[in-house]
Amino acid sequence: MLRTTVIVIALMTLGACSTPLVIPPGPHITNEQLNDDHFISPDGTRMPVKSWLPTNPDIKAVLIALHGFNDYSNFFAAPGAYFADRGIAAYAYDQRGFGDAPNRGIWSGVQAMTDDLKTISHLIAERHPGVPLFLIGESMGGAVIITATTDNDAIAANGIILAAPAVWGRDVMPWYQTAGLWLSAHVMPGVKVTGRGLKIKPSDNIEMLRALGRDPLVIKATRIDAIYGLTNLMDAALDGAAHINGPTLILFGEKDDIIPKDASDEMRTRLSQNANDNRRIITYQNGYHMLLRDLQAETVWRDIVLWIDGRIDKPLASGAQK
Repeated sequence: MLRTTVIVIALMTLGACSTPLVIPPGPHITNEQLNDDHFISPDGTRMPVKSWLPTNPDIKAVLIALHGFNDYSNFFAAPGAYFADRGIAAYAYDQRGFGDAPNRGIWSGVQAMTDDLKTISHLIAERHPGVPLFLIGESMGGAVIITATTDNDAIAANGIILAAPAVWGRDVMPWYQTAGLWLSAHVMPGVKVTGRGLKIKPSDNIEMLRALGRDPLVIKATRIDAIYGLTNLMDAALDGAAHINGPTLILFGEKDDIIPKDASDEMRTRLSQNANDNRRIITYQNGYHMLLRDLQAETVWRDIVLWIDGRIDKPLASGAQK
């Protein structure tokens, strides 16, 4: 009797399945444009852009920064100003569904996110011809960069920087977690969760975390189907890790409890499948997930500047050598 009841409930649940909501780009209706405070994609979507530019016209490098899940371009305000003071121009934009971009809280799809990065990379390269172009991504932003630089139409960047990249793909998730995520995303895709009570510490910079809590553009409650979409992106990023080529700086925090160590270790394993002498991995003993905004963030910034300057044979500011 119990077995029959369980089967009936399961069939009723599957019968009520919904499709996770995804709002992909529309058709190509315009030429892409880069303005001072936004860029326009080929489908006409307007995405906010922030920039931090050196006062000296002799810019030595350009950075395009991608924020993490539920965050937006303001995440790069402090590091952007730091890099600008050292001759490096920095740009950050609100990705679709985040910050002040359209369809806030709704997942746009892996292809949309990688295409947007390719579009703005092309526009910024045109604005700064002949200047080395680097991509830097935090968490989800790192996953987008991996995917966009390892597919068939990869971005031709001079180097990529991945800060605590989101590579928690299904290959390193237990079966009950992947099954639960699929079921939740197809039965109650629009239900929002907050993560409160999980006792996760994303950073030791408490004042910064409090400011994020007050910021209306930071998403506090997340649709389950957006988490499902993020997992699809992390699958793609983990798969792409074995195909990362060219100069790459990968930054991990020893105290990161957002991306499990199993996932980071699996990324390292896949990186080893592709010999690349231009890769450098740094693990910060006191680093958390939000490495670019932790209390020791300036040490991370200095390491990034040294790496961009090409001084990879010199000791890094952090003293962390791997």
